[in-house]
Amino acid sequence: MHLQISSTQNKTVKRLIQLQEKSRNRKKEGVFMVEGLRELQLAIKGNYQFQSLYYCEQLISFEKLEALNISVKEIYQLSLEVYQKIAYRGSTEGVMAIAQTKNHDLGDLTFQQKNPLLLIAEAPEKPGNIGAILRTADAAKVDAVLIANPKTDLYNPNIIRSSVGCVFTNQIAMGSTREIIDFLKEKEINFYAATLQNANVYTKEDFTKPTAIVVGTEADGLSELWREEATQNIYIPMQGEIDSMNVSVAAGILIYEVKRQRGF
Repeated sequence: MHLQISSTQNKTVKRLIQLQEKSRNRKKEGVFMVEGLRELQLAIKGNYQFQSLYYCEQLISFEKLEALNISVKEIYQLSLEVYQKIAYRGSTEGVMAIAQTKNHDLGDLTFQQKNPLLLIAEAPEKPGNIGAILRTADAAKVDAVLIANPKTDLYNPNIIRSSVGCVFTNQIAMGSTREIIDFLKEKEINFYAATLQNANVYTKEDFTKPTAIVVGTEADGLSELWREEATQNIYIPMQGEIDSMNVSVAAGILIYEVKRQRGF
């Protein structure tokens, strides 16, 4: 039997809204909200564990709900008013769930091949950029995405939305710039810093060995540590009036050059 919630003043409703809106609540409880069929399917594929499921029968059929085959302790049926109160997205399929966060420690990374390709972003802050980077990583099937000096909660609903759920299926780890550099050196992975200082054109480098591409923010670029310790600094030639491009676009160009050299 599914529990029913029809009042927007219900304490469960208030908790769900807090989880959607506040990073500190997500971190305190170690959980976050997943909204939408595709996102839930990818979270299941990414081996996330779930606490509870919430749906609105006016928006989703019971057949689609059953097809998720999701394992939860509790299932709640919400009125349309309650669901719309909680839902973060304007258009939604009528289903969401509470999932448990993962640790994303560097020590948990595993590589299926001896010649891994990593994408590293230092201090990304805009959820839209983070989501786009994760989609690029998914498209190129990189072995892992590393976030150095993270400034934004990985389970921010805007990241989940802009990544279209790729946040759940990419292998992701986080740490300080120093920790990640030490990790790369320990694993003997060459790392190339996207920067204008002391840099070669990216097409001149050999990316056929274990490789990490490192990108920074459009405003600040990469920190000095990356520029000084990189295997080589690289740049993308710019022919217009400005000297930078969107970080996710730059990441895509560089990652696909690696893929091209490796014959995809």
